[in-house]
Amino acid sequence: MTDSVLPFLMFQRKKAEEAIEFYVDLIPDSHVENIQRYGDHNPDFAEWVMVATVSIGGQRVRFSDSPIEHNFDFTPSFSLFVECESEEEIQTIGSALEVEGKVLMPLDSYGFSEKFTWIEDRFGVSWQLNYS
Repeated sequence: MTDSVLPFLMFQRKKAEEAIEFYVDLIPDSHVENIQRYGDHNPDFAEWVMVATVSIGGQRVRFSDSPIEHNFDFTPSFSLFVECESEEEIQTIGSALEVEGKVLMPLDSYGFSEKFTWIEDRFGVSWQLNYS
């Protein structure tokens, strides 16, 4: 049996650590569990994140920087869903994620929620924020 199933976010162009720091600072109850760098495994990318485990709002997520350029990146069909505790929290988190990102669904009431927004952040990661 598997130990766990975790979302895995693979970044290109050495963006993993910047994203980790941004998310840990922004989302309450978040912290870095561990970071391994490529180091001697790949000296050209020694300082890049080979693999990191981060708790974002209590959800463990794996991060990695790919030293190989790919013809694909993140897709909005996979997103991180955040249940916000207040209108202020959804507005604060949403505003921060919007910077250099794009709003896929603006903050509004959509019938299934009092306040909801879907945002692709500057790293290309999709977030659904909900307050009901």
